[in-house]
Amino acid sequence: MTYEVAVRTLCDFTAKCGNLDMRFTPSPSAMEGIAGHRVIASRRSSSFQTELTLEGDYGQLHVRGRADGYDPEENRLEEFKTYRGDLGRMPENHRALHWAQLRIYGWLLCKQKGKSSIKLALVYFDIASESETVFCEVRAAADLEQHFTEHCQQFMSWAESESAHRQARDAVLRDLRFPYSQFHAGQRELAQTVYRRVRTGGALLAQAPTGIGKTVGTLFPALKAMANGQVDKVFYLVAKTSGRQLALDALRRLQPTDSQPPVRVVELVARAKFCEYPGMPCDGAVCPLARGFYDRLAAARAEAIDVSFLDQDAVRQVARRHQVCPYYLSQELARWSDVVVGDYNYYFDRSAMLFGWTVTHQWRVCLLVDEAHNLVERARTMYTAALDHEALVSVRRRPPEALRGPFERVDRVWREVTAAQSEAHRIYDDLPQELLAALDTSIAAMADHLSQQMGQDEALQEFFFAVLAFRRLAAEFDSSTLFEITRSDGQGSVLCLRNVVPGRFLAPRFAAAHTSVLFSATLTPHAFFRDILGLPRTCEYLDVQSPFQAEQLTVRLVRSISTRFRDRERSLVPIAQLLARQYASRPGNYLAFLSSFDYLDRVAALVNERYPHIPAWQQHPGMKEPDREAFLARFLPEGQGIGFAVLGGAFAEGVDLPGSRLIGAFVATLGLPQVNAVNEEMQRRMDTLFGSGYEYTYLYPGIQKVVQAAGRVIRTAADRGVLYLIDDRYAQLKVRKLLPLWWSIDRARPSVPADKRAGAEPPAAGAAVPRGS
Repeated sequence: MTYEVAVRTLCDFTAKCGNLDMRFTPSPSAMEGIAGHRVIASRRSSSFQTELTLEGDYGQLHVRGRADGYDPEENRLEEFKTYRGDLGRMPENHRALHWAQLRIYGWLLCKQKGKSSIKLALVYFDIASESETVFCEVRAAADLEQHFTEHCQQFMSWAESESAHRQARDAVLRDLRFPYSQFHAGQRELAQTVYRRVRTGGALLAQAPTGIGKTVGTLFPALKAMANGQVDKVFYLVAKTSGRQLALDALRRLQPTDSQPPVRVVELVARAKFCEYPGMPCDGAVCPLARGFYDRLAAARAEAIDVSFLDQDAVRQVARRHQVCPYYLSQELARWSDVVVGDYNYYFDRSAMLFGWTVTHQWRVCLLVDEAHNLVERARTMYTAALDHEALVSVRRRPPEALRGPFERVDRVWREVTAAQSEAHRIYDDLPQELLAALDTSIAAMADHLSQQMGQDEALQEFFFAVLAFRRLAAEFDSSTLFEITRSDGQGSVLCLRNVVPGRFLAPRFAAAHTSVLFSATLTPHAFFRDILGLPRTCEYLDVQSPFQAEQLTVRLVRSISTRFRDRERSLVPIAQLLARQYASRPGNYLAFLSSFDYLDRVAALVNERYPHIPAWQQHPGMKEPDREAFLARFLPEGQGIGFAVLGGAFAEGVDLPGSRLIGAFVATLGLPQVNAVNEEMQRRMDTLFGSGYEYTYLYPGIQKVVQAAGRVIRTAADRGVLYLIDDRYAQLKVRKLLPLWWSIDRARPSVPADKRAGAEPPAAGAAVPRGS
């Protein structure tokens, strides 16, 4: 069996040695690197060849890659490396890695063209000055072949074990059986559709209700497809920590219990949660786990792959035994794992590691995007950047001499721009070009200064990265992003590039994946998610029928109350009365969702004042994890009381309170985003781009939050409960079309709901009106 490896991967494995050094290194952006390569190539002769595809074999190892450039007249092969700052400060192990790559390319070219020797040139290009520093050597083909052989031999034992692992993995996965005695209703349809999509490639939006087992229903078919060679890796991407744990639990259940787990799984977590020496820089001169990291990595990696199931605890244990950094060990293990479980940002962020590796190594990847409705706001945040003038003022207080002039220019132009604005907040069609030019000058100056600085200036680094992020987004500014200036009292102001349609940034990431499966209980309408997230027009859509029956959930539509902002004051008493009336008719545990903390506080206070016998507890802004756990702990089986929460907050999704732990919910809002200048401009942009401004900006996001919150009530086929939708706008046809098909809305007077205990019968529904009638 042939094992294929990229030159870069081969050298990363065999040529890295010494310390881990992740101190500030102002490396060029990808666009700057591409531009730098073009500048170098433009300086070469007309016969100069770029992006040469080279490949060769050593036994069953097939090595491939692309060399940056070759001059056939000079018989000179070149490798380009862009950088910022002082080249002399580049760690020696980085330079050794670059030479190792170039020498392997040298042998592959000699073999391809029948050369007996070749001139090798390692070209370092300074992005700031556009100057080149070139290191040259002439090597005989025999010497380069020996170099190639040594690296291949080091890698061969690993390659053989990898090939054996894949063969054993695929054999086990071909015989993999579903881990339960039978599929839940709708789960088989989901699994079959995912499997077909993975086999053909492409994108799938799958709306599937809570409770059918979406995690197993997507992982199982993806693993079956892996056994047949459709994909190399599965990336299970989540919005929250709870999603990671559910995926890991499902993967454990999918692994055979009578043998070594055939599927290598690694969990990726944030550095802050993994770091053994918080506050210490990732520098071998300081951190003991960074010192000699690459010298000890091979042994740690070898032990880890034998462990196979590498959640964060397992990675930490291996790292401690070998005295290496657990965070960077987990990243190394992700290269060699079959399934990677981690946050959205590992693939979708601008500098996402998994996306970069997918492109570099040409992996055939299956993306499983959990609770994909969250990706809209998360992606908008990833591609939004802000600059606060106060941060500039802070770094200007005692600036290094080299930065004094650039900072003064930025400050002067910034003040001129904001002085021309009379409003507190304004959205602009164009960017201030003079300010961008000043920021460019400051970026170059800060990069040079920081690259030469021995100590760590954290405030300056933070400002540098903020300016760099802002400027990189500014370079791609278009109608999918708003440019805003917000003025505060005095001289303060904030510049913001706010992304509203992240699709243009996400589209290349979906295109790089063989298959993208996005699933959630709320992906209606699918065209909204396709457009906003940049999915291809060929994206398939699946709407899995709910396993729940209309009789399980009594949906009461309360049209007599308006929760619009102008009506808030007069809605307080009717809402409190409704909550108390329902509680009196059937005591038990309820959740009441409102649109803001202010609204929540006022309703909760009124309930406490008028109905002190009703136990009540409420969500507060900025609740820490122990406080959130305490809030949920109040929902005891057979318990009684009302928990007040904000719609769209921590308790509106991802909360599982089956049976009598929750017998009903009140949603006293339509969930619409606040009407303000930003959202109004967003509506205009959405109308221009998609022809559905109001729906894309207000209606769809609001109703998605409502459906997510309502989904807390019915969690299993045995559950029974009640849901109150409190607002006259719920009677509108365009709103009711967005509600789940299995709901039946009762507009009769509120009556006693059934509790959620198995076997309990719901009350008479009265004049039930099916949705859409």
